Amino acid sequence: MIKTDIIIIGAGPTGLFTVFEAGLLKLKCHLIDALAQPGGQCSEIYPKKPIYDIPAYPEILAGTLVDNLMEQIKPFEPGFTLGERAETLDKQEDGSYIVTTNKGTQHHAPVVVIAGGLGSFEPRKPIIPNIELFESKGVEYMVKDPEQFRDKKVVISGGGDSALDWAIFLADVASEVSLVHRRNEFRGALDSVEKARELAKLGKIRLFTKAEVTEIHGQEDLHAVVIKYNDEEKESTYVETDFFIPLFGLSPKLGPIGDWGLEIEKNAIKVNNAMDYQTNLPGVFAIGDVNTYPGKLKLILSGFHEAAVMCQYAYQIINPDKRFVMKYTTVGGVQGFDGSKKEAKKEVVQSID
Repeated sequence: MIKTDIIIIGAGPTGLFTVFEAGLLKLKCHLIDALAQPGGQCSEIYPKKPIYDIPAYPEILAGTLVDNLMEQIKPFEPGFTLGERAETLDKQEDGSYIVTTNKGTQHHAPVVVIAGGLGSFEPRKPIIPNIELFESKGVEYMVKDPEQFRDKKVVISGGGDSALDWAIFLADVASEVSLVHRRNEFRGALDSVEKARELAKLGKIRLFTKAEVTEIHGQEDLHAVVIKYNDEEKESTYVETDFFIPLFGLSPKLGPIGDWGLEIEKNAIKVNNAMDYQTNLPGVFAIGDVNTYPGKLKLILSGFHEAAVMCQYAYQIINPDKRFVMKYTTVGGVQGFDGSKKEAKKEVVQSID
């Protein structure tokens, strides 16, 4: 059994930053995530997409943000259980909890923090006959590495930001990019819509509007798709392609966490934001996009703030007989569990006799 001070369910940006805030309080953390690598959506869904609202970073790639967080928490030596889903939560007589994964790995701690973003995600799949036969054989529901599509023919379906952004990005990577949307109007940012239409005029994107992919063809791997127009007078188009990427969004689900007796509201966990982001279960907190409260903003920076506040109250649960006096890192520096020490250089003042 893995024993620690804080069990963190979810290794996305908010979960990772919790390790840093807890480390400043000399609290050890262990993270559980169903994904095979830390980073959550930032690593799994859009590692190469830029983020613009992280303080002090006018622009930073999602994957780079995760890399920086991993470097920041390295001195605090967090543990990881990756590729396993948190399945059950069992309260012990002393008020602590045991979290068991779907593979039977048990974790024991006095505090549990749910930082699972919007939960586990499943792509919204188009209703196309036999599409499941070509999954990972030409049909992809997300773009992890753009280089996978270098000099390949790609068909993208969707009318939102993801479809537009990747069509624009891959126009300089793939040998041919086709963008298919069932309406003439897109739901993405105006500048992205204008950019896509401009690239279409230049011949860098083949734009199919008022249309949708209705058939996919191939032997073992995908070879072509059929694009059918809403206007029945127009004939369907047979398009040879190496990849078909339907980007219709993701459906978030809480999964087993929804059966833990937590107070749920619209697929999010209700917390007490007036104090500590604690749930209705004592010692169980929820931070980041997975929680809800009046005025909630689903932003990464909001999750960072919630992590900092939550850790102060977690310290009181773990050390009820101790009083912690917060010191700014500019004053106290950062003392890692690995023996490392970061602190500002002290000025030497010489007296003049």
